[in-house]
Amino acid sequence: MFKVPWSDYTGSLVQGLLHTLEYTALGFVGAVVLGLAVALLRMNRLRIVRLPATIYTEVFKNIPLLAIIFITYFGLTSVGVKLSALEAGSLSMVVFYAAYLSEIFRSALAGVHDGQRESAHALGLSGLGTLTHVVFPQALRLALPGTNTMLVDLLKSTSLLVTISAAELMTQAQLITSDTFRALEVYIVIAAIYFAVCYPLSQALLWLERRVRAGAPLFPGRRRRLRKARALLAIAEAEPALEAK
Repeated sequence: MFKVPWSDYTGSLVQGLLHTLEYTALGFVGAVVLGLAVALLRMNRLRIVRLPATIYTEVFKNIPLLAIIFITYFGLTSVGVKLSALEAGSLSMVVFYAAYLSEIFRSALAGVHDGQRESAHALGLSGLGTLTHVVFPQALRLALPGTNTMLVDLLKSTSLLVTISAAELMTQAQLITSDTFRALEVYIVIAAIYFAVCYPLSQALLWLERRVRAGAPLFPGRRRRLRKARALLAIAEAEPALEAK
């Protein structure tokens, strides 16, 4: 069955995989930043601030990703905006997945009990301090499962960039198919490569979710503070025993 000389195309496949990971990284980071901004705007009390964010979310949630790719790469050219495949592909991923991530982040932020915010204010924390030190760490735990799912989905969706010859993995598969005329073999191998990347990633993210659910801190600073708190607690527990002696 396998008659394609894969050793001749190893370099192309590696290059395509690197481009796929590049689109994934750029798209995901941009989508997280934009999605968080949109989520915060949607939670604003002023309707004039909430409305544009709501419109953005509803529009991009209900447009196919392929249509967005065509608009950014082909459509913007007609109005004088020329984007490279990397720019158009990354931008498409950002604006599309930011709409979904904004909903995940908004739900996570709303899931933090109001009593947490009230307690932080009672302790003298500012609004920004409350958001940074109290709300965000708890909301992050709530948002992690959905965000992880979006990351894996985004990685797989980079295959749609074949439509603009973005030099990612599926584009390389198309070129190899044109050379060898072995479509079934080529696409089975490409599907196996996607599985070999996505499955370990999804399992690693699942392990991270379990760790976080078990109470493991996500950031180094919080881990250091937790170690200090445990050390102080151990000292406090040891003092009565020393006094008894």
